[in-house]
Amino acid sequence: MSGLIARPRAAAPSEVSCRAQLMGGWVSVHLRTVGAPDDARREADRALHRIERWASRLTRHAASSELSALNADPSSATEVRPTLGAALDWGRAAESLSGGAVDIAMLEARLAAEGLASADEPAKRAAWRAWSTSRRGRLTTVHRTDRVRFDLDGVAKGWIADRALATLAAYEERIVDADGDIAVAVAPGSSWSIGVADPRNPGFDLAVLNLGGSTAADEFGVATSGTSVHRWVVAGEARHHLIDPRTGRSAVTDVVQATVVAGSARVAEALAKTAVILGSERGLEFLAGADARGALLLTDRDELLMTSETDRWLA
Repeated sequence: MSGLIARPRAAAPSEVSCRAQLMGGWVSVHLRTVGAPDDARREADRALHRIERWASRLTRHAASSELSALNADPSSATEVRPTLGAALDWGRAAESLSGGAVDIAMLEARLAAEGLASADEPAKRAAWRAWSTSRRGRLTTVHRTDRVRFDLDGVAKGWIADRALATLAAYEERIVDADGDIAVAVAPGSSWSIGVADPRNPGFDLAVLNLGGSTAADEFGVATSGTSVHRWVVAGEARHHLIDPRTGRSAVTDVVQATVVAGSARVAEALAKTAVILGSERGLEFLAGADARGALLLTDRDELLMTSETDRWLA
């Protein structure tokens, strides 16, 4: 979900920003350069075009995408191209990282939450999620029971942000904001400021994070997940898009929004989603033992909770 706005700490003539509507929201690239700004702007535009191509392969919302073709294929073994194969592999890794809270094979449950499909009993749903991958050269074969279908919408954004950041390695200071999943690279002694949107007050920040400031170059990921944006009422029941794999239904949680700082955008996205699904008490315990470098949890009691590492990043 889009909960973050990348903002340079201080405007400078050598700062270049490009922005486009992609992946159901806004995607932006920010570069600081000592070279020609026009060259940096061209590189930022190229990065946006790459993001558009990658996203077009991984979305479930376009019938022409590679993911849609995989979901429509009734075969128990389907060969997919490198981008989709790599994204699926990260989805499996995110499942392990999150203790099973992140599960990309939950499309049926997501559609049921939206009122677009009927939900089946949890035992059958669990059987649907049996899948694995194998590699042959650059191609990946997806092995699955015949009812497994994948939803990469959330997982793909962080993964794409990290991939785009890597293509811009010629620029020591750079940000890729993939609709709220943000990959950040900072030069020694420098920093970037990231505003965390307040879901209760549109246009206002819940907090501002200053990332960097050390004597060494560093990379960060920042991501927000929550229950306040993608919501529906189906058969009189309020539902949202974060599915708890234990029940196959929208997670019952006291966390309205979780923002996590990690070493990459894809890890931050997985940890933030897990914290929401688990709820504030178990979510904070989980984050304390995970790869989080900081976290802010907003509860339905208007409490703002954070891990002990978070203070160092707060403006």
